[in-house]
Amino acid sequence: MTLGFIGIGTMAAAMVEGLGGGDILLSPRGAERAADLARRLPGVRVADSNQAVVDAASTVVLAVRPQVVEDVVRALRFRPGQKVISVVAATPVERLRDWIGLDLPVIRAVPLPFVAERTCVTPIHPADAETEALFNRLGTALPCASLAEFDLLAVGSAMMGSYFGLLETVQDWLVEKGLPEAAARSYLAGLFANLGRVAEGGTMPFAALREEFSTKGGLNEQVFRSFAEAGGTTALTGALDGVLARVQGR
Repeated sequence: MTLGFIGIGTMAAAMVEGLGGGDILLSPRGAERAADLARRLPGVRVADSNQAVVDAASTVVLAVRPQVVEDVVRALRFRPGQKVISVVAATPVERLRDWIGLDLPVIRAVPLPFVAERTCVTPIHPADAETEALFNRLGTALPCASLAEFDLLAVGSAMMGSYFGLLETVQDWLVEKGLPEAAARSYLAGLFANLGRVAEGGTMPFAALREEFSTKGGLNEQVFRSFAEAGGTTALTGALDGVLARVQGR
Protein backbone atom coordinates (compact mmCIF):
# COMPACT_ATOMS: atom_id res chain seq x y z
CA MET A 1 0.00 0.00 0.00
CA THR A 2 1.03 3.60 -0.50
CA LEU A 3 1.28 5.23 2.89
CA GLY A 4 0.75 8.99 2.97
CA PHE A 5 1.62 11.29 5.89
CA ILE A 6 -0.20 14.58 6.47
CA GLY A 7 2.07 16.51 8.81
CA ILE A 8 5.76 15.72 9.25
CA GLY A 9 6.40 16.58 12.86
CA THR A 10 8.39 14.61 15.40
CA MET A 11 5.97 11.68 15.57
CA ALA A 12 5.47 11.25 11.83
CA ALA A 13 9.21 11.49 11.24
CA ALA A 14 9.83 8.84 13.91
CA MET A 15 7.33 6.51 12.24
CA VAL A 16 8.92 6.96 8.81
CA GLU A 17 12.38 6.46 10.34
CA GLY A 18 11.25 3.24 11.99
CA LEU A 19 9.69 1.93 8.79
CA GLY A 20 13.02 2.51 7.08
CA GLY A 21 11.48 3.42 3.75
CA GLY A 22 8.89 1.86 1.48
CA ASP A 23 6.11 3.30 -0.63
CA ILE A 24 5.73 6.43 1.49
CA LEU A 25 4.59 9.91 0.48
CA LEU A 26 5.15 12.90 2.75
CA SER A 27 3.34 16.22 2.85
CA PRO A 28 5.55 19.26 2.19
CA ARG A 29 4.79 20.74 5.60
CA GLY A 30 7.97 20.49 7.65
CA ALA A 31 9.92 20.74 4.39
CA GLU A 32 13.42 20.36 5.83
CA ARG A 33 12.56 17.26 7.83
CA ALA A 34 10.58 15.73 4.96
CA ALA A 35 13.44 16.36 2.51
CA ASP A 36 15.93 14.73 4.88
CA LEU A 37 13.78 11.60 5.21
CA ALA A 38 13.31 11.38 1.44
CA ARG A 39 17.05 11.77 0.87
CA ARG A 40 18.03 9.00 3.29
CA LEU A 41 15.25 6.41 3.03
CA PRO A 42 14.44 4.39 -0.12
CA GLY A 43 10.97 4.87 -1.58
CA VAL A 44 10.16 7.96 0.51
CA ARG A 45 9.05 10.98 -1.52
CA VAL A 46 7.80 14.47 -0.77
CA ALA A 47 4.53 15.51 -2.42
CA ASP A 48 3.74 18.96 -3.77
CA SER A 49 0.78 19.41 -1.42
CA ASN A 50 -1.35 17.71 1.23
CA GLN A 51 -3.94 16.98 -1.43
CA ALA A 52 -1.33 15.24 -3.57
CA VAL A 53 -0.62 12.94 -0.61
CA VAL A 54 -4.31 12.04 -0.28
CA ASP A 55 -4.68 11.54 -4.04
CA ALA A 56 -1.83 9.00 -4.17
CA ALA A 57 -2.18 7.18 -0.83
CA SER A 58 -4.29 4.15 -0.04
CA THR A 59 -3.78 4.78 3.68
CA VAL A 60 -3.44 8.32 5.05
CA VAL A 61 -1.76 8.99 8.40
CA LEU A 62 -3.01 12.19 10.03
CA ALA A 63 -0.17 13.55 12.16
CA VAL A 64 -0.99 17.22 12.73
CA ARG A 65 -1.63 19.15 15.92
CA PRO A 66 -5.15 18.95 17.40
CA GLN A 67 -5.44 22.73 17.19
CA VAL A 68 -5.25 22.72 13.38
CA VAL A 69 -6.54 19.28 12.41
CA GLU A 70 -10.06 20.46 11.52
CA ASP A 71 -8.84 23.09 9.08
CA VAL A 72 -6.33 20.68 7.55
CA VAL A 73 -8.78 17.80 7.08
CA ARG A 74 -11.71 19.90 5.83
CA ALA A 75 -9.48 21.23 3.05
CA LEU A 76 -8.77 17.72 1.72
CA ARG A 77 -10.80 15.55 -0.66
CA PHE A 78 -10.69 11.90 0.31
CA ARG A 79 -12.16 9.06 -1.76
CA PRO A 80 -14.07 5.86 -0.99
CA GLY A 81 -11.85 2.89 -0.27
CA GLN A 82 -9.19 4.82 1.60
CA LYS A 83 -8.18 4.18 5.19
CA VAL A 84 -7.20 6.84 7.72
CA ILE A 85 -4.88 6.33 10.68
CA SER A 86 -5.07 9.23 13.13
CA VAL A 87 -2.30 9.90 15.61
CA VAL A 88 -3.94 13.23 16.53
CA ALA A 89 -4.53 13.47 20.27
CA ALA A 90 -7.97 13.98 21.81
CA THR A 91 -9.85 13.94 18.49
CA PRO A 92 -12.69 11.38 18.25
CA VAL A 93 -13.28 9.25 15.15
CA GLU A 94 -16.79 10.68 14.67
CA ARG A 95 -15.40 14.21 14.45
CA LEU A 96 -12.73 13.19 11.95
CA ARG A 97 -15.30 11.43 9.75
CA ASP A 98 -17.49 14.50 9.81
CA TRP A 99 -14.61 16.66 8.60
CA ILE A 100 -13.62 14.07 5.98
CA GLY A 101 -17.19 13.94 4.70
CA LEU A 102 -17.07 10.18 3.97
CA ASP A 103 -17.70 7.07 6.07
CA LEU A 104 -14.11 5.86 5.82
CA PRO A 105 -12.46 3.47 8.27
CA VAL A 106 -10.59 5.64 10.79
CA ILE A 107 -8.20 3.96 13.23
CA ARG A 108 -6.70 5.91 16.09
CA ALA A 109 -3.21 5.18 17.40
CA VAL A 110 -0.93 6.52 20.13
CA PRO A 111 2.64 5.98 18.90
CA LEU A 112 5.53 7.42 20.89
CA PRO A 113 8.97 8.52 19.64
CA PHE A 114 10.35 5.02 20.28
CA VAL A 115 8.78 3.86 17.01
CA ALA A 116 11.99 5.15 15.40
CA GLU A 117 13.89 2.34 17.19
CA ARG A 118 11.03 -0.14 16.67
CA THR A 119 10.61 -0.60 20.43
CA CYS A 120 7.29 1.17 20.95
CA VAL A 121 4.08 -0.37 22.30
CA THR A 122 1.34 1.42 20.33
CA PRO A 123 -2.34 1.29 21.37
CA ILE A 124 -4.76 1.22 18.42
CA HIS A 125 -8.56 1.39 18.23
CA PRO A 126 -10.60 -0.06 16.70
CA ALA A 127 -8.75 -3.27 15.89
CA ASP A 128 -7.58 -3.39 12.28
CA ALA A 129 -5.28 -6.03 10.79
CA GLU A 130 -3.35 -3.70 8.45
CA THR A 131 -2.84 -1.05 11.13
CA GLU A 132 -1.77 -3.70 13.61
CA ALA A 133 0.76 -5.06 11.10
CA LEU A 134 2.10 -1.53 10.52
CA PHE A 135 2.74 -0.87 14.21
CA ASN A 136 4.13 -4.36 14.75
CA ARG A 137 6.86 -3.28 12.34
CA LEU A 138 7.50 -0.35 14.68
CA GLY A 139 7.54 -2.41 17.88
CA THR A 140 4.35 -3.95 19.23
CA ALA A 141 0.76 -3.03 18.34
CA LEU A 142 -1.70 -3.11 21.23
CA PRO A 143 -5.28 -3.39 19.88
CA CYS A 144 -7.73 -2.05 22.46
CA ALA A 145 -10.97 -3.84 23.19
CA SER A 146 -12.84 -0.57 23.77
CA LEU A 147 -12.55 3.17 23.32
CA ALA A 148 -12.41 3.54 27.11
CA GLU A 149 -9.33 1.32 27.22
CA PHE A 150 -7.71 3.30 24.39
CA ASP A 151 -8.40 6.62 26.14
CA LEU A 152 -6.83 5.40 29.38
CA LEU A 153 -3.66 4.32 27.59
CA ALA A 154 -3.57 7.70 25.86
CA VAL A 155 -3.60 9.30 29.31
CA GLY A 156 -0.73 7.03 30.35
CA SER A 157 1.30 8.31 27.40
CA ALA A 158 1.06 11.83 28.86
CA MET A 159 3.63 10.88 31.53
CA MET A 160 6.69 11.38 29.32
CA GLY A 161 7.22 15.04 30.16
CA SER A 162 6.70 14.36 33.87
CA TYR A 163 9.30 11.59 33.76
CA PHE A 164 11.93 13.98 32.43
CA GLY A 165 10.64 16.71 34.73
CA LEU A 166 11.32 14.45 37.70
CA LEU A 167 14.86 13.80 36.46
CA GLU A 168 15.29 17.54 35.89
CA THR A 169 14.17 18.36 39.43
CA VAL A 170 16.50 15.85 41.08
CA GLN A 171 19.41 16.84 38.84
CA ASP A 172 18.92 20.52 39.62
CA TRP A 173 18.85 19.74 43.35
CA LEU A 174 22.05 17.68 43.13
CA VAL A 175 23.82 20.39 41.16
CA GLU A 176 22.67 23.07 43.61
CA LYS A 177 24.19 21.01 46.42
CA GLY A 178 27.53 20.86 44.58
CA LEU A 179 27.51 17.80 42.30
CA PRO A 180 28.80 18.40 38.73
CA GLU A 181 25.93 18.41 36.24
CA ALA A 182 27.50 15.71 34.04
CA ALA A 183 27.83 13.35 37.00
CA ALA A 184 24.24 14.00 38.11
CA ARG A 185 22.87 13.38 34.63
CA SER A 186 24.91 10.22 34.06
CA TYR A 187 23.95 8.71 37.40
CA LEU A 188 20.22 9.51 37.18
CA ALA A 189 19.90 8.39 33.55
CA GLY A 190 21.52 5.05 34.40
CA LEU A 191 19.46 4.59 37.56
CA PHE A 192 16.12 5.20 35.85
CA ALA A 193 17.07 3.14 32.79
CA ASN A 194 17.80 0.15 35.01
CA LEU A 195 14.57 0.64 36.95
CA GLY A 196 12.69 0.69 33.64
CA ARG A 197 14.23 -2.65 32.70
CA VAL A 198 13.14 -4.13 36.02
CA ALA A 199 9.57 -2.92 35.47
CA GLU A 200 9.48 -4.18 31.89
CA GLY A 201 11.03 -7.55 32.58
CA GLY A 202 8.66 -8.93 35.20
CA THR A 203 5.09 -9.21 36.39
CA MET A 204 5.49 -8.01 39.98
CA PRO A 205 2.98 -5.22 40.75
CA PHE A 206 4.46 -1.74 40.91
CA ALA A 207 3.43 -1.42 44.57
CA ALA A 208 5.42 -4.56 45.35
CA LEU A 209 8.40 -3.26 43.37
CA ARG A 210 8.24 -0.01 45.32
CA GLU A 211 8.46 -1.97 48.56
CA GLU A 212 11.16 -4.25 47.14
CA PHE A 213 13.32 -1.24 46.28
CA SER A 214 12.57 0.61 49.56
CA THR A 215 14.34 -0.69 52.64
CA LYS A 216 12.08 -0.53 55.70
CA GLY A 217 12.94 2.73 57.41
CA GLY A 218 15.40 3.56 54.63
CA LEU A 219 15.97 6.48 52.29
CA ASN A 220 13.76 5.35 49.41
CA GLU A 221 10.84 4.75 51.75
CA GLN A 222 11.38 8.21 53.27
CA VAL A 223 11.34 10.01 49.91
CA PHE A 224 8.12 8.37 48.69
CA ARG A 225 6.40 8.89 52.04
CA SER A 226 7.35 12.59 52.02
CA PHE A 227 6.22 12.89 48.39
CA ALA A 228 2.83 11.32 49.15
CA GLU A 229 2.28 13.23 52.39
CA ALA A 230 3.04 16.53 50.64
CA GLY A 231 0.27 15.81 48.12
CA GLY A 232 2.44 14.51 45.28
CA THR A 233 0.36 11.42 44.52
CA THR A 234 -2.86 13.39 44.86
CA ALA A 235 -1.59 16.06 42.46
CA LEU A 236 -0.54 13.38 39.96
CA THR A 237 -3.87 11.55 39.97
CA GLY A 238 -5.64 14.91 39.69
CA ALA A 239 -3.53 15.75 36.64
CA LEU A 240 -4.40 12.38 35.08
CA ASP A 241 -8.11 13.03 35.69
CA GLY A 242 -7.74 16.35 33.88
CA VAL A 243 -6.00 14.72 30.90
CA LEU A 244 -8.68 12.04 30.71
CA ALA A 245 -11.39 14.70 30.60
CA ARG A 246 -9.55 16.41 27.75
CA VAL A 247 -9.03 13.13 25.87
CA GLN A 248 -12.74 12.36 26.19
CA GLY A 249 -13.73 15.86 25.07
CA ARG A 250 -15.22 16.85 28.42
